[in-house]
Amino acid sequence: MNRRFTLVAVVILLCTMIVQAQKKSIKDSVFILNGVTVTGYKTMNGVGHLLETKDGVIYAGKKTEVIIVDSLDANKAINNTRQILGRIPGLNIVESESSGFTSNGIATRGLNPNQSLEMNTRQNGYNISADVYGYNEAYYIPAMEAVKRIELVRGASSLQFGAQFGGLVNYIIEEAPKNVPSQFTTSQSRGSFGMYNSYNAISGNYKKWNYFGFIQYRNIDGYRANSQQWQFSGFGKVQYKASEKLSISMEYSFMRNRIQMPGGLSDSLFNANPKASIRARNWLKSPWNIISNNISYTPTANTTMSLITTYLFSNRSLVWRNEDGGASVLDTIGPATNQYVPREVESEDMYSVATEARISTNYRLGKNKNTLAGGVRVSHAWFKRLEDGEGTTGSDFDLSITGDWGANIKFTTTNVAPFVENIFRIGDKLTITPGARLEYLRSTVDGYITDDDGSRVYSNLAKDRTFLLTGIGFELKPKSNVSVYGNISQSYRPIDYSQLSPFGVAAKIDPNMKDAFGFNSDLGVRGTIKNYLNFDCSLFYLAYNNRIGTTVLTDSTTGDSYAYRTNIGNSAHQGVESYIEFNLLKYLKETSKRGLSIFNSYAYIDARYTTGMYKGNRVEAAAKQIERVGIIYTDKAFSSTIQVNYVGDAYGDATNVKVSDDPIAGYIPAYTVLDFSATYRINNYAIKGGVNNIADKAYFTRRTDEYPGPGIIPAIGRCFYIGLTARF
Repeated sequence: MNRRFTLVAVVILLCTMIVQAQKKSIKDSVFILNGVTVTGYKTMNGVGHLLETKDGVIYAGKKTEVIIVDSLDANKAINNTRQILGRIPGLNIVESESSGFTSNGIATRGLNPNQSLEMNTRQNGYNISADVYGYNEAYYIPAMEAVKRIELVRGASSLQFGAQFGGLVNYIIEEAPKNVPSQFTTSQSRGSFGMYNSYNAISGNYKKWNYFGFIQYRNIDGYRANSQQWQFSGFGKVQYKASEKLSISMEYSFMRNRIQMPGGLSDSLFNANPKASIRARNWLKSPWNIISNNISYTPTANTTMSLITTYLFSNRSLVWRNEDGGASVLDTIGPATNQYVPREVESEDMYSVATEARISTNYRLGKNKNTLAGGVRVSHAWFKRLEDGEGTTGSDFDLSITGDWGANIKFTTTNVAPFVENIFRIGDKLTITPGARLEYLRSTVDGYITDDDGSRVYSNLAKDRTFLLTGIGFELKPKSNVSVYGNISQSYRPIDYSQLSPFGVAAKIDPNMKDAFGFNSDLGVRGTIKNYLNFDCSLFYLAYNNRIGTTVLTDSTTGDSYAYRTNIGNSAHQGVESYIEFNLLKYLKETSKRGLSIFNSYAYIDARYTTGMYKGNRVEAAAKQIERVGIIYTDKAFSSTIQVNYVGDAYGDATNVKVSDDPIAGYIPAYTVLDFSATYRINNYAIKGGVNNIADKAYFTRRTDEYPGPGIIPAIGRCFYIGLTARF
């Protein structure tokens, strides 16, 4: 406890010293500037922040970060998340893309990073997960070579984007360059473990039309045995600018893949050989399709309006030797049958349609200009899950089954949510931003599962709720480039599809189970000193109430034990998030065309259960400390980055046991990983290369009880990559 408060005091003292240095560095002076010729040279700017308002959305008083992807030296060919998003303080990453996932999951503040399920994941402003409330797992993210910037907003984004604890991550795709009829970009990369990536994009303008599109093909043999995968993805956008006030665009995103899953490992297997695999018959595919239509209208200089409609139709199917027996059970040919056991087949169809309308307007109240932003989101999602189909005894990718499905369940989610926020400006230095969001949510489940004795358990449930989320934020700007910000906003996470599903005759669901709710709060200071120092230091507190889990109870009549799914307790997450970047060469010479930056992204996170049977235990997957330190060199032709990533220890589940027969339970040790990347540019060409996990550290970030395991999912060892990019 003393250590935590000492650390908080140090961070507050550091932030105070930075503000004082800022006051001393800015004096009333007159400079005569020489003429400047723009040559297209771009310097490294580290982590930026969103404006008070942008595209009809209010960000004033919120903790925000912006990553300019093109400015990064990183392995974008495989979407290396810790290099691309690693500067975000406290970002925890599930590195499991070598074992059945096409994207690494992320989370902040000690939340569950698995498939980014606690995040509101968007592309160009619209959701790209199957169902924000019912099945919020991100199986698709765009190719990083096509992403212009990444915007992140912490939990205070719940009012504008929907009830969630983790916040918003928004991937903004590149757009057509202005006044260029046609432009073609190609990037070809090779790397360790048979990695080949081909990215090709075309864009341009013609009168009132502009377009951008890309296709990407990637193939990897895999770090572990039985982990080959290929992926084909693409994106296309056509925009028509009818006038300076009105534009209409349509987008289509798709992904096709096939992944062999090498399965999970027990602790002993991982310690003996982290590259081992005892599963050779596990396969997955997840075709993804998203169509979006966007209408943007600016009737006056003070008012903007937008309407985005999105239709998602996707699937996830897998065939595997299921989790029965845990991570140590070998998948071998039986001596009696001379065959493998039949595999299990699962298939999920996902459909959703959502429309989000927004309006933002500036208005005068006394002498001050204020901003009102609001809108409504209407969505409906339909999800069909087919499970426990008896598959073949073969080893190839084959989704055929014998007989009927063991489970056939349909889910729906209907959501209507009006929202509003307002910036009240008090003078030219202080803003106060209250907001509210009213959510109506209806969830249904209808279908059956088959128990071990062959009997079917039917379920037909529906749950309606209406709830109000409120929040308020402030931002004080003592100087134009320094601000003190703070906010508190309510968050919410409804019972999702898996928690509504029956899970066996001997198991029960609490009929009075409640949705999770709580709030996020921030207090921090951020800003810049000239062009050599960038900082953002803050404290946070997150309350997560009514966490849902499973416990074992005893029937008072029969004396039999049974699993019971219910709310198991509340948790509190508190700590420090700080980012500091110092450019030494810019400090020594402000006009230097070279840069040598040192950055430190650090978070201390104390996430613990405060009530229930696990009171006092650490929240599962919540590392106490996450720190990433990097050195960046840039000039007109060359740039390079070396980054050290440290993530503290964590536990696989809420019991906090270090060793267990349960594949999801157990210790997740701390680890340190080093990465290096560099880029050399010659006119319209660029050569990129680097090494990930330089020291070949054997580590893992996740334990799982089933897909794609069960058991430990190892991260990737040392790997090299090199690529050539050309633009015509």
